[in-house]
Amino acid sequence: MFSGTLVKIISIVLLIVVAVVLILGIGTLFKGGKTSKKYSNKLMQLRVLLQFIAIVFLVSFAYFFKD
Repeated sequence: MFSGTLVKIISIVLLIVVAVVLILGIGTLFKGGKTSKKYSNKLMQLRVLLQFIAIVFLVSFAYFFKD
Protein backbone atom coordinates (compact mmCIF):
# COMPACT_ATOMS: atom_id res chain seq x y z
CA MET A 1 0.00 0.00 0.00
CA PHE A 2 2.55 2.65 1.13
CA SER A 3 6.21 2.35 0.29
CA GLY A 4 8.92 3.24 2.78
CA THR A 5 9.89 6.30 0.76
CA LEU A 6 6.34 7.65 0.73
CA VAL A 7 6.07 7.19 4.49
CA LYS A 8 9.31 9.13 4.99
CA ILE A 9 8.16 11.94 2.70
CA ILE A 10 4.79 12.24 4.49
CA SER A 11 6.56 12.25 7.87
CA ILE A 12 8.97 15.00 6.81
CA VAL A 13 6.16 17.10 5.32
CA LEU A 14 4.14 16.81 8.54
CA LEU A 15 7.10 17.89 10.65
CA ILE A 16 7.89 20.82 8.34
CA VAL A 17 4.27 22.02 8.45
CA VAL A 18 4.29 21.94 12.27
CA ALA A 19 7.60 23.83 12.34
CA VAL A 20 6.34 26.50 9.92
CA VAL A 21 3.19 27.11 11.96
CA LEU A 22 5.28 27.26 15.14
CA ILE A 23 7.62 29.86 13.62
CA LEU A 24 4.70 31.91 12.28
CA GLY A 25 3.00 31.80 15.68
CA ILE A 26 6.09 32.88 17.57
CA GLY A 27 6.83 35.61 15.03
CA THR A 28 3.30 36.94 15.27
CA LEU A 29 3.45 36.83 19.07
CA PHE A 30 6.63 38.92 19.19
CA LYS A 31 5.39 41.34 16.53
CA GLY A 32 2.69 42.64 18.86
CA GLY A 33 -0.16 44.97 18.06
CA LYS A 34 -3.42 44.09 16.33
CA THR A 35 -1.85 41.27 14.38
CA SER A 36 -0.68 39.56 17.53
CA LYS A 37 -4.07 39.85 19.21
CA LYS A 38 -5.84 38.52 16.15
CA TYR A 39 -3.61 35.66 15.01
CA SER A 40 -1.04 34.48 17.57
CA ASN A 41 -3.43 32.43 19.71
CA LYS A 42 -5.13 30.89 16.68
CA LEU A 43 -1.76 29.93 15.19
CA MET A 44 -0.71 28.27 18.43
CA GLN A 45 -4.01 26.37 18.59
CA LEU A 46 -3.44 25.26 14.99
CA ARG A 47 0.08 24.16 15.95
CA VAL A 48 -1.27 21.97 18.75
CA LEU A 49 -3.78 20.38 16.38
CA LEU A 50 -1.11 19.77 13.73
CA GLN A 51 1.23 18.30 16.33
CA PHE A 52 -1.49 15.88 17.40
CA ILE A 53 -2.09 14.84 13.78
CA ALA A 54 1.65 14.46 13.15
CA ILE A 55 2.11 12.33 16.29
CA VAL A 56 -0.81 10.06 15.34
CA PHE A 57 0.60 9.56 11.85
CA LEU A 58 4.17 9.01 13.05
CA VAL A 59 3.13 6.48 15.68
CA SER A 60 0.91 4.64 13.21
CA PHE A 61 3.71 4.63 10.63
CA ALA A 62 6.11 3.24 13.24
CA TYR A 63 3.60 0.56 14.21
CA PHE A 64 2.55 -0.56 10.74
CA PHE A 65 5.85 -0.13 8.89
CA LYS A 66 8.38 -1.54 11.34
CA ASP A 67 11.12 -3.57 9.71
